Amino acid sequence: MSAIPAQPTLLSAEIAGEHASLLTLERHKSILFRCWIVTGLFFMVLPGTVLGFSNLLAISAHHGLGGLAPAWIQAHGFSQVFGWIGTFVLGIGFYSQPHTRISRSRLPLICWILWTAGLMLHWLAAGYLWWWRITLPAAGLLQFAAMLLFLRAAREHKLPSAAVAQHAGPRMEPWMQTVLVSNTAFLVALGINVAVGFRLALTAAAPEIPHAFDQGFLVLLGWGFLAPLVWGFSARWLPTFLGGAPVRGKLLQVAVGLDLAGVVLGMAHQTRLMTPLLVAAAILVALAIRVFEKPTSAAKTLGLHPSFPAFLRIAYAWSMVASLLGVWAAWSDVHGGIWGGSRHALTVGFAATMVMTVGPRILPHFAGVRGIWSRNLMFATLLLLCAGCTLRISMEPLAYEGLWPFAWELLPLSGCLELAAVLLFAIQLVLSFALEPSIFADRREAASQAA
Repeated sequence: MSAIPAQPTLLSAEIAGEHASLLTLERHKSILFRCWIVTGLFFMVLPGTVLGFSNLLAISAHHGLGGLAPAWIQAHGFSQVFGWIGTFVLGIGFYSQPHTRISRSRLPLICWILWTAGLMLHWLAAGYLWWWRITLPAAGLLQFAAMLLFLRAAREHKLPSAAVAQHAGPRMEPWMQTVLVSNTAFLVALGINVAVGFRLALTAAAPEIPHAFDQGFLVLLGWGFLAPLVWGFSARWLPTFLGGAPVRGKLLQVAVGLDLAGVVLGMAHQTRLMTPLLVAAAILVALAIRVFEKPTSAAKTLGLHPSFPAFLRIAYAWSMVASLLGVWAAWSDVHGGIWGGSRHALTVGFAATMVMTVGPRILPHFAGVRGIWSRNLMFATLLLLCAGCTLRISMEPLAYEGLWPFAWELLPLSGCLELAAVLLFAIQLVLSFALEPSIFADRREAASQAA
């Protein structure tokens, strides 16, 4: 009779062992996720914002581009879009994948190594001309290979065939379709980057993308990759974060369709036809996600600064400002100041504000810590970012287009404010990862008590 209780004891030990194995996998995923995020922060701060700030100082001193090499300006933009946002996207994407054979292999680590090496080589090639005829195309190949590995891993993140057959309605929700559009644009952009890298290495005197081609490429990156990326995750998270009603899915699909049409026209240099479509897309997305509607329940601000909902709405206001400035630029821009303001409103006002607002809500949790280090630091970051962005977008058209010469004196101040915001955001995440209590300690304790 004494042997009877041995079966439940053995079963409990087996369950505890399986739970411990899953906990170890989750911890490994969180550690790799931190590597992705810290890599993104590095490129956001140094090649991205610091390089951009130095470019802004030179431009303001010469009241124009002057002798500033286009490669330096392009290296700044590349580091912000691919080095910061692209790295965050891949990190979140790998973390979000379920425990499959591939996710348990070394593929995610190999992908991070390839991606980081590609970013570093591109920075050295475009910024410092270090063996650029070799390093520039090599950088593009490494990043494209990393993206293919990511897509290979993501293929296993799908419904079983039986579940798909029984699933009523569309197989993908509108927010997932929107993110898929963004990922497709990202892949296309990486492919173009490879082709451009080889062409420059073989035929050009410097690693500088021709201006006309670069303008169309920026449309793809801004409105093809960044905007749908933020829209898709907003449709997934904002109804919960803001306490709003469900997303209007069909309206979101219409908005994304208009946006894609605008991107195609923009890449064909039909900017006067492109910009009204982007205005319509930006407005319809805000209506679809109900960003400015009265919430039906309290916003989820636990552990965050109470200003969290306000800055989410400010970000969406910037997306509409970006599209409207694009209309103005298409008809009136002469020296690039209005286009610059439009792109800055999209990349910093919209995309960066969303990342720095939603990031403190999700990134610490994915990294395996309980929350952000300081709510007041979060508020200071967002306040500085919005102040700098407002000053930059207000002054850039006035300065470049010669409407108010004193605006050149104020542009460096906008750069100082935005640089301070970027540094605070990086400090916030690093301190959160380093000092906040680990959620894995709580889970291990709970598992041991259950056993």
